Amino acid sequence: MRLTHIALAVVAAMGGLTTASAASAQESPLRGTWTLVAADQIRPDGEQVRDYGESPKGRLIVDASGRYSLQIFKSERPRFVGPDKGNGTDDEFKAAVMGSSTHFGTVTVDAKQGLLVFAIESASFPNWEGTVQKRKFALEGRTLSYRVPPRPDGSIPISVWRKEG
Repeated sequence: MRLTHIALAVVAAMGGLTTASAASAQESPLRGTWTLVAADQIRPDGEQVRDYGESPKGRLIVDASGRYSLQIFKSERPRFVGPDKGNGTDDEFKAAVMGSSTHFGTVTVDAKQGLLVFAIESASFPNWEGTVQKRKFALEGRTLSYRVPPRPDGSIPISVWRKEG
């Protein structure tokens, strides 16, 4: 009998911790599903231009634990001529790679410094795997925008997302 009571107490305590953790995580302004509004870049001369075409597509999903999955696609990516992506041409492969950006891992908010902190587990650009990237962000209502670290040419990608629901 005693073991049953102890087991029930442990299960109840764990359930309480889980509920408390989930409740505090739900308060995160990032939790939820976001749709890409813009994927632009600011060039070194200050001009802002489209980076992933006129109508980029994308999704950012952040769960209660801060795990995220992010995908950005250039909508104007050409289709491969053949049905087998393994037999694409160099131009088809280049357009597919340069027309997409995906990664997943965990994300936290450093509100004090105004930073999103992405701990990237895996990415379509392998050099980002295992890195931590801090990105200046703004959250205004249901719109999230942030700046990606500058590219070697000095341009700064900017992503803008709208929260669904």
